Amino acid sequence: MAKFEYIAVNARGEETAGSIEASGKDDAINKLRGSGLFPTQVAPEGQLTQAVKKTKKASASAKGKAPKKARGKVKSKNLMIWTRQLATLIDSGLPLLRGLNVLANQEPNPVLKHTVVALADSVQTGSTFSESLAQHPKVFNKLYVNMVKAGELGGVLELVLNRLAEYQEKAQKLKNKIVSAMVYPVIVIVIAMGIVVFLLTYIVPKFTEIFENMVQGGASQMPALTRAVIGASDFMKSNWYILGGLGFLAVMGFKAFGSTKNGRRVLDKLVLKLPLFGPVLLKSSVARFSRTLGTLVTSGVPILQALNITRDTAGNTVVAEAIMKVHDAVKEGESMVAPLDASKIFPAMVISMVEVGEETGQLPEMLLKIADVYDDEVDNSVSALTSLLEPIMIVVLAVIVAVIVLALFQPLITVITKFQG
Repeated sequence: MAKFEYIAVNARGEETAGSIEASGKDDAINKLRGSGLFPTQVAPEGQLTQAVKKTKKASASAKGKAPKKARGKVKSKNLMIWTRQLATLIDSGLPLLRGLNVLANQEPNPVLKHTVVALADSVQTGSTFSESLAQHPKVFNKLYVNMVKAGELGGVLELVLNRLAEYQEKAQKLKNKIVSAMVYPVIVIVIAMGIVVFLLTYIVPKFTEIFENMVQGGASQMPALTRAVIGASDFMKSNWYILGGLGFLAVMGFKAFGSTKNGRRVLDKLVLKLPLFGPVLLKSSVARFSRTLGTLVTSGVPILQALNITRDTAGNTVVAEAIMKVHDAVKEGESMVAPLDASKIFPAMVISMVEVGEETGQLPEMLLKIADVYDDEVDNSVSALTSLLEPIMIVVLAVIVAVIVLALFQPLITVITKFQG
């Protein structure tokens, strides 16, 4: 038995170094992997430094100077493009390591560039591609790693990468639809609040001074609507810091409540029951569940493992709990239909299609069909929601401004009427 020195990364991405006894380098790598470590460098005792230098030199000649470590996140759009490019290169017959080096050279995103360089180094030292991906959990989630692992085991890595790219493209498209549905009302609400604050803090006080001199009997003789608007203006001017503090505390309290397990569940449950927005968010959750599970099972990931990954990427705790019940039922050898029906979340059409898929042995294909159907449903719902919200928000904004303007002009109309009399 000989001694080998190593540098490895654990499951949390932390680098560690040490030595191990083994009959050879391959045996040392297998022992390290068996203990939950991902070796990046393995060399006989006393030769690790030299091996590191040689590896760096070979890496530099293959892909140029390695970039400095960059901090930050990789956007899903960038990862989607990178996955599609890697799939295309491997599908064209290019070896994985060379494909990684090519993409590292041309990648403009510094965080992703550093990650790809690290992946190439890891693959070059003998790690599998899925093991290398697992060393970067902030960039590649469990779904990504497990699909690649299934592709490696089945010898269809390029096919799985294409499926991954397609999954990411459709997930990004669905996300964009939901965001587009939310942006318009948020913008209108912000504008409405800005206009109201401007009118109450700047315009109304100027009119108040005029009214107090013009209206006989002062503020007490003004119309009720005018007195209410002036009272709101005075309160906002005198207590703006209190209102700001209460708003800040409300936002922080909301975030703190949402960070707890029960709080997150309550909020996720309320979100699915929101008028207008709730049905759209529910359809998007159903589409995500179906596409994620269908893509994983189609790629060769075992159903129980696929359900666990789908639960972790559900994005809603209520949906995640329903998926967990489906996992427990499948684990006991039962059908997915009963727990899906009992959750009261999934529509009847989804349950029926899943039942048909189980009976015919075409569950993955049926899940992907469900995802396509609900992608279209979300698209149609977002279009209808936007068309409905536009006139509603315009009317609400017009009413708010009209009330304030009416309150300001009522005393003027009263005074003019008295003069005419």
